[in-house]
Amino acid sequence: MTKLPLPAILINGALVDQILVNDRGLQYGDGLFETIKIRQGRPLLWDAHLARLLLGCERLGIRSDGLLKRIEQDCQSFFSPALQETCILKLIVTRGVGERGYKPSNHVNPTVIVSMSPYTPNVPCQETGVTVRICDTALGINPLLAGIKHLNRLEQVLARQEWDDPHVSEGLMLDVDGNLVEGTMSNLFWAKDGVLFTPLLDRCGILGTVRQKLLSIAEQLDITVVEGRFSPDVLNSAEEVFLCNSAIDIWPVVKLAHKTWSIGPITRQFQAKLEEVYAC
Repeated sequence: MTKLPLPAILINGALVDQILVNDRGLQYGDGLFETIKIRQGRPLLWDAHLARLLLGCERLGIRSDGLLKRIEQDCQSFFSPALQETCILKLIVTRGVGERGYKPSNHVNPTVIVSMSPYTPNVPCQETGVTVRICDTALGINPLLAGIKHLNRLEQVLARQEWDDPHVSEGLMLDVDGNLVEGTMSNLFWAKDGVLFTPLLDRCGILGTVRQKLLSIAEQLDITVVEGRFSPDVLNSAEEVFLCNSAIDIWPVVKLAHKTWSIGPITRQFQAKLEEVYAC
């Protein structure tokens, strides 16, 4: 298939950039999305992204029969070994076009939106680290939606509106009980005494694909990982803190309010190991 110029959007396989106003993704946020990094025409952590998408479809009751075949056919337009630059592919699946009202039809065909745009990595953030803040906006608790990347991201939108300081790269979000959950766009890790810690995401938050890969890498390296509910105060005694997602890879955290950290060996080790995974 002919390689498409960037940026480009395919909706249900057609080169268009508009959806119907009665699409349930627009009407109700009734859908899911994945953000996937493309290097040299190859999607990174592709299987993990598709697995999470299918999990989301199962949770929301969105028809998934034949869905992966549709996605793979559409995405082939974007995957080419000749593509040397790093790009970001965004994959959106909505329940599809429906009648007015919350109750969905069992016979609706999902809408598949595939778009890709150029991406410039923020290398200074990866090398020298970032400053973060604690957000005032809290995440609601809903185990049914926990882990999946659904289209309802208003909590993150509200949280990201809280600051306009170019020196602050990310905001850390708590749940309504005051426990650490994640960043507005990232997952959170910290290390102390050789043990790696990360918030438990069984009640809210996103099970990031890079997060899951880092948990696998930790097991390979025989690094103990503790998932749990933690007050933000635990970061005061952390020796290293870092963030991750599919677009930023791993950002070391060097400052939160008056607390500062050096970029430690565990963070650097995970950065190197993730690059090895991407190179395979």
